[in-house]
Amino acid sequence: MEFKIRPVLFWLLIWQGGSMALAVAHSGGKLLLASPVQASLRLLELLPTPAFWRAVGNSSARILGGFLISCALAVLFAALAAGRPWLRDLLAPPVAVVKAVPVASFIILALVWLEGRSLSLFISGLMVFPPVYLNVLEGLGRTDRKLLELARVYRIPRSRRLWGIYLPQVLPYFRSAASLALGLCWKAGTAAEVIGLPAGTIGERLYTAKVYLETPDLFAWTAVILGLAAAFERLFLAAVDTLAERVGG
Repeated sequence: MEFKIRPVLFWLLIWQGGSMALAVAHSGGKLLLASPVQASLRLLELLPTPAFWRAVGNSSARILGGFLISCALAVLFAALAAGRPWLRDLLAPPVAVVKAVPVASFIILALVWLEGRSLSLFISGLMVFPPVYLNVLEGLGRTDRKLLELARVYRIPRSRRLWGIYLPQVLPYFRSAASLALGLCWKAGTAAEVIGLPAGTIGERLYTAKVYLETPDLFAWTAVILGLAAAFERLFLAAVDTLAERVGG
């Protein structure tokens, strides 16, 4: 997702003005709403510390691991379900449940079976599966049947059908789903860490900041999550776009 500089600056000024107004009107205003300057200064303090990078590494590995595993499973099940109506009908209820049930409910239920350190991987993967599965299934369903029939008549190998027919049709749907799923997995994965409290993670730092009313830390870590989500989204979508160009070429 791209943002223009002027709207971003506008909302930063609104944030700064709100923080200053609260500080004047309320003795604890700085605790209620840290300013962007305070959050930025706190982030600069955190950046050189080993604990900061350990938390970023632990959270990124689990959340993105859940994303990648779930993407692979979603594509596999969509490919299997595309030609098997019974499997598509069988998967429809659990996919609908995952889409509708609040993330917090799954997190609390999963805590019964999983350790806190595995929770973010599981929850982020769970939230990623429905959009990727449904979009890829839709892309496969819209594949040109005439091209597929022609490929069967001329006995074109399956590998060439995959590369020349299926991928060009499905990649736009997959790209759209991945863009949405990357945001979902970071939100869900971080929420799982806040509840499960695995040591050395971003979620644990967010919870600690909330308990001790360290609002600059809260905003600083929130900015880190936004930055990581945006960076990984750009990298992953760039890889998908590169594959699309190769397929198109």
